[in-house]
Amino acid sequence: MRKKVVWFAMVSVGVLIALTATSAMASAGTVVTWRKTSIGNAITNASGRTLYLFRGDKGTTSECYGACATAWPPLLTTGKPIASGRVAVSLLGTSKRSDGKLQVTFKGHPLYTFVGDKKPGQTNGEGSNAFGAQWYALAPSNGATIDKD
Repeated sequence: MRKKVVWFAMVSVGVLIALTATSAMASAGTVVTWRKTSIGNAITNASGRTLYLFRGDKGTTSECYGACATAWPPLLTTGKPIASGRVAVSLLGTSKRSDGKLQVTFKGHPLYTFVGDKKPGQTNGEGSNAFGAQWYALAPSNGATIDKD
């Protein structure tokens, strides 16, 4: 009987550890960091892909869905976003999309990557006019747009 109790306790501990790890992974936030680019320091995702704001968004609410979201994938998270490097955590937040997913915001702007950026640090979307408004990369320190003009 004692061996069964010990075995049950070991299995229970193993299940508890697995559930805790799964829960921690599910609530892990998306990392927002920065990178030096040809247009200046810009915020990026953890893979170094430049993050953009869409001037067509209404405050923290995304207006980019369908074909727009295919070309400009929203930066999603399952937990509180994580600031890294020169990115101030106070500038990060989230906004709920119409499908219920959480999109990372930076200084209140929903964030997106661009499918035209094939490598880390590329800024091919900078200044683009697509889906009814312009797209800009953001500076890590204050959230200002990095306009080439």
